Amino acid sequence: MRREDPTLPMSAHPLLEVRNLSLDFGSPRGRVRALRNVSLDVPPGQVVGIVGESGSGKSTLAYTVMGLLPENAQVTAGSIVFERRNLLTLTAQARRSLMGDRLSMIFQDPMTALNPVRTIESQMIDIQHHEYSSRSAKRSHAVDMLKRVGIPDPQSRIGNYPHQFSGGMRQRICIAMALLVRPALLIADEPTTALDATLEVQIIHLLKDLQREIGCSILFVSHHLGVVAELCDRVAVMYAGEVVEQGGARDIFHRPGHPYTRALLECDPGRIKQRTRNLPTIPGEVPSLLGTKKGCIFRPRCPHAFDRCVHETPGEYRVAADQVARCHLLDRAGMVAA
Repeated sequence: MRREDPTLPMSAHPLLEVRNLSLDFGSPRGRVRALRNVSLDVPPGQVVGIVGESGSGKSTLAYTVMGLLPENAQVTAGSIVFERRNLLTLTAQARRSLMGDRLSMIFQDPMTALNPVRTIESQMIDIQHHEYSSRSAKRSHAVDMLKRVGIPDPQSRIGNYPHQFSGGMRQRICIAMALLVRPALLIADEPTTALDATLEVQIIHLLKDLQREIGCSILFVSHHLGVVAELCDRVAVMYAGEVVEQGGARDIFHRPGHPYTRALLECDPGRIKQRTRNLPTIPGEVPSLLGTKKGCIFRPRCPHAFDRCVHETPGEYRVAADQVARCHLLDRAGMVAA
């Protein structure tokens, strides 16, 4: 299946639709509003990146889609529609049937994502539990996938344990396992964070090639803007549990509409032209998510904040044909409400 052209209009029925999603975590100090009114689409055959500072809610959103939440988490509003089914209303058995079949995930740390006391072979065979084929056929399929992700001598190395592989090789194995079942949607939670720069480039190119070959969609969580620009068709920018801007990757990186997006891009080391010992940072800190917030969540750190930002939560304004941002400045600039 060929990846859809990102310049074409989005499908009338995105593969994944997150609508007005809010999620709280219970804590001794009160309810932590980890996600607030989050909406985004993942079109068929495209890669959607989620970027933002640590603590912005990127991984929380990914784990909410997968249903991998702790007991103190509670979805308080919204829906997560995957292939026209609301995942939040499915029975536990129906949702489990999607995991490792239509939905798959690459976790952040390749050092802990694999079971250390089981061979790679046994783990890769078990993940094919939806397939009604013989064990030898499943092993052959696993060996083939290991070869495609660049594991040398996969026929013999499939019998090794995780500790017998380097971090980069383990991440390749995790990618192989996630794509082994040819999912419709792959969720990648910062899959290159634990790797050095050289391995990071290799893993990104590998993901691009396999995504094009399999034709799946990818929800790619990362704080690395260069990786997102290289891999993704669309980008959603998160700050303190909210999506403050989203649109095509080219639009976001060349014409950001939200002050936070511009600040993020200015802090990207890849954009710094002159040699310096001091990397730029966004002044201030990510706010506490305890309790209900009034106004714009980015206001305390925004150099352009004015009175309206204190009292009124900004709505979405259309920055371009396929780009929206939540900022009162866009209303002043005459942008049309989305």
